[in-house]
Amino acid sequence: MKILEERILKDGVVRAGNVLKVDCFLNHQMDISLFQDMAKEWKKRFADKKINKILTIEASGIAIACIAATEFDNIPVVFAKKNESLNIDGEIYSSKVSSFTKKRVYDVFVSKKYLTPEDHVLIIDDFLAVGSALNGLIDIVEQSGATVEGLGIAIEKGFQGGGDKLREKGYQLESLAIVDVLDAENGTIKFRE
Repeated sequence: MKILEERILKDGVVRAGNVLKVDCFLNHQMDISLFQDMAKEWKKRFADKKINKILTIEASGIAIACIAATEFDNIPVVFAKKNESLNIDGEIYSSKVSSFTKKRVYDVFVSKKYLTPEDHVLIIDDFLAVGSALNGLIDIVEQSGATVEGLGIAIEKGFQGGGDKLREKGYQLESLAIVDVLDAENGTIKFRE
């Protein structure tokens, strides 16, 4: 998606340790117009799928998932929580995910009442590096008996291999920008052709 790639080149900051900082438009301050363009693109790419629910993970995926839901006829968005809450009642699905940027393992969970075997789920997230968050969300969908219809990612760090492994497993993974080179020393970013 050219508009997203151009925005990454304009406003993204490359940091040591394979970190791409895009918090000025994606995951701290948010550009809603860009999110709407991203949602339209995912709608095109998953047009042949029977999607009735979007699943994401706390916290950065929530905003883009909500905007995406408006393109999919305002379907519900469910997010996996990273912290237990008194608001969660009843049984849960849970999985472990490792955060690349926070260097921490989380137990994430979703209430069983929000994912059922009848659901056809599109998983949306802001970043994909090694794939831990996506694999955790896929695990939760599988526990529920629902169907994973596809995976929508804003920015994939292709050089870290998570996306390639998920594609090899047969998932339709649609990343709107795939970064193949992050060079912190020179501040350069190169996208997959």
